[in-house]
Amino acid sequence: MVSTYAHNSSMRDRIERVTRDLEEISNILSIHVSPLRTGRLRRFFTEELASLRSEPFDAYDQESKVDYLLLQNYLERRLRTLVLNTERDERARPLLPFAAALVDLCESRAAVRPLVPKDTAQVLSQTQKVITTVIKTVQEAPRDIPMDRSSAFHAAKTIDALREHLKEWFGFYKGYDPLFDWWVVHPYGVVDSSLESLSSTIREKLVGIKPGDEDAIVGEPIGRGALLLELHTEMIPYTPEEILAIGEREFDWCIAEMKHASNAMGFGDDWKQALEEVKNDYVEPGNQTQLVRDLAREAIAFVENHNLVTVPSIAKETWQMFMMSPEKQKTNPFFLGGDSIIVSYPTDTMDHERKMMSMRGNNIHFSRATVFHELIPGHRLQFYMTSRYRSYRQLFHTPFWIEGWSLYWEMILWDDPRFQKTSHNRIGILFWRLHRCARIIFSVNFHLGRMTAQECIDLLVDQVGHERATAEGEVRRSLAGDYSPLYQAGYMLGALQISALRREIVDTGVVAEIDFHDRFLKENGMPIELVRALMEEIPLSRDYSPSWRFYQL
Repeated sequence: MVSTYAHNSSMRDRIERVTRDLEEISNILSIHVSPLRTGRLRRFFTEELASLRSEPFDAYDQESKVDYLLLQNYLERRLRTLVLNTERDERARPLLPFAAALVDLCESRAAVRPLVPKDTAQVLSQTQKVITTVIKTVQEAPRDIPMDRSSAFHAAKTIDALREHLKEWFGFYKGYDPLFDWWVVHPYGVVDSSLESLSSTIREKLVGIKPGDEDAIVGEPIGRGALLLELHTEMIPYTPEEILAIGEREFDWCIAEMKHASNAMGFGDDWKQALEEVKNDYVEPGNQTQLVRDLAREAIAFVENHNLVTVPSIAKETWQMFMMSPEKQKTNPFFLGGDSIIVSYPTDTMDHERKMMSMRGNNIHFSRATVFHELIPGHRLQFYMTSRYRSYRQLFHTPFWIEGWSLYWEMILWDDPRFQKTSHNRIGILFWRLHRCARIIFSVNFHLGRMTAQECIDLLVDQVGHERATAEGEVRRSLAGDYSPLYQAGYMLGALQISALRREIVDTGVVAEIDFHDRFLKENGMPIELVRALMEEIPLSRDYSPSWRFYQL
């Protein structure tokens, strides 16, 4: 009979091996538009799935069954993503007829295949002619190119990436092989300049981004089908339309609570006027770091004094604070957190309008909720624990677990009467909760093709009360492609999931509150439905499908 430990070790070792193998493949085949990369990854994921499915699932304990399902879900998702990415690349292909030649050069360098400088110069010269033809077509007959705006934008970003790969390729050989320099330096320079010109031309003529407009927001909607796949992978058994309904219902709750706080402040139901007063309650320049420090200490003291979650001494002693650059604040207008906290606040290089919007957007009462979210009991505590407990599960991190946890604590502090809150504080807390509801609404609608980037910004300004600069930063961050399509929805939906799980096992007396929170962290990142399966010992099968309706519509 195989021991429980052997099963646990086996699944953990498998996940760690898959993680490392995938890193190796991704490092050597790093060009996303490469068919070789796509094919190798497809083979890897397919082989790993077949191997996994040969495992004796029914012999596993609950932890190992969850690990099995996490890995199976991850591999299936990566396979689906390969298909979607290939389809997206195919839509952009009319603007990239030269890509294959450049990819081959870069991959030949990675494989250390012999290079003949004269032949390479000829490849670059022919590639230059193709690029020139594409530039001419885009400039003179853009309407003849059968391509939507988002596909054109994807083509431009692919060109930018190819330039970076080609730059690395060129740097590898230059100065090492004298014949390479003699033959290749000039044609490389021409190709590099032409790629830059083509990317700029596509942005201007097909995407609508004016030259020099680095702050333009475009984004790439993925469509309803891809959203359904994302939801299934995150183990959220709801349709995009149901997700929108949840966001809208929670949005309405926030507005009603805003009015209660506004009445307490003497503004009647005019909560936007109350919000304006709250925004203008900011610290003077140079004092924000002290405010953040004091708020961090307040939060730590509260959760420890009331025995809500275990805070290891090193976690609370070693966090650091850094300042956000003006450039970074264009995409991150508020604080960021993780191992440390990065503070957004004006610098002397900003014009007066941006300074005021940053100060108002990071006022005392907004900051109170943000510091708890980013440090302890939020992301700082979370990151500390996940690097020390079941760290192999970091492969499965999801915004529903990561961001849901921090917003969940905002909800806990809102509900707990022991946590002192003025009406101004309540407006600050509610602003963020309203903001997270709006994130569901605008991000899902954007990916369904129902809202433009500008309409997303207007929603945050007109219905949430954002400063326009902070609204632009939020939308830019959400739609730039650096986050998964459901990332912004994950805050509120994840918090609602954790809250529902808490009601099932804490409010019913199954476990103590501190034990619930500690175990949640120590199990590490995963779809929250599987956290529920662990905590409640729910029977699992290898073909398990999400079914937990954590929110009643």
